[in-house]
Amino acid sequence: MLAAFVPIWVLTGLGWLTGRRRLLGGEAERVLGGFVFHLAMPAALFTALSRTELDVRLPALGAFAASTAATMALAFVLCAVTRRRGGGEATIGAMAAGYVNSANLGIPVALQVLGDATFLTGVLLFQVLVVTPVVLVLLDRSAGRAWRPGRLLTLPLRNPVIAGPALGALCAALHWRPPDLIGAPLALLGAAAVPTALVTLGLSLTAGSLTAGEVTEGVPAPGGGSRGAGAKVEVALLSGLKLLVQPMIAWSVGRLVGVTGTDLLALVVCAALPTAQNTYIFAREYGRAEVVARETVVVTTACAMGTLALIGALLG
Repeated sequence: MLAAFVPIWVLTGLGWLTGRRRLLGGEAERVLGGFVFHLAMPAALFTALSRTELDVRLPALGAFAASTAATMALAFVLCAVTRRRGGGEATIGAMAAGYVNSANLGIPVALQVLGDATFLTGVLLFQVLVVTPVVLVLLDRSAGRAWRPGRLLTLPLRNPVIAGPALGALCAALHWRPPDLIGAPLALLGAAAVPTALVTLGLSLTAGSLTAGEVTEGVPAPGGGSRGAGAKVEVALLSGLKLLVQPMIAWSVGRLVGVTGTDLLALVVCAALPTAQNTYIFAREYGRAEVVARETVVVTTACAMGTLALIGALLG
């Protein structure tokens, strides 16, 4: 199982080296990240799902949902009580601790380590259709904004990483395979998703932290930022919840409901994915805990390779 992580490490390392040498210029991460998010990853997900039989693993997905809810609730309480954070900051802290990077990193890991992205797609849909609306409602309330149902209802249409697998799942449910005139170009485009995403991940690690500069939806730009001692403690706390506590809860609940074998591996691997970059997007949009959000993304992304490899060795 550890051998499956070698290509991930190599391509991420190549991206890191490229970023350190600035071979692709200062905008490389933003441009490549946009290409993966808007074009390559939706094509890869559509191709993968349209060619496979739909198999919703409800016990494993339920265990993942339970681990997400428990971890986010624990982080919210810790941020609100021990860190004396307001509702908006505590919500961002909860998201940093329990909202996994199911797209930019999760899909490459799923395809390389698990062999398919079926379970990961369920995770992605759960986060976007269930967790994201709850987070947005809490953030809107903390900011005194009116709740906008239309914004939530149109989210899948505005998010290409959701639209791609949704269309692929629809094709699979209807047992319809796109003609080669459509399928072949999409498959060729999707083949670039995993290596480009991993190189982009490596590029992001050279920045040290994320910036409040220009971003595209789901793909933050690199940059610098200061952090105080309090922020460091909070980042360490949230990173521990994300990389250690959430996968442990997922494993425990999974075993309790009878999840075993490959399904258990998929469950724990998905729960151990690093913090999603959307956490920083939301923090910046609402002006809440931006430093903590961006640093947690960087720390968990940098450390996740080790924890994921350990999980693969123990459960693979």
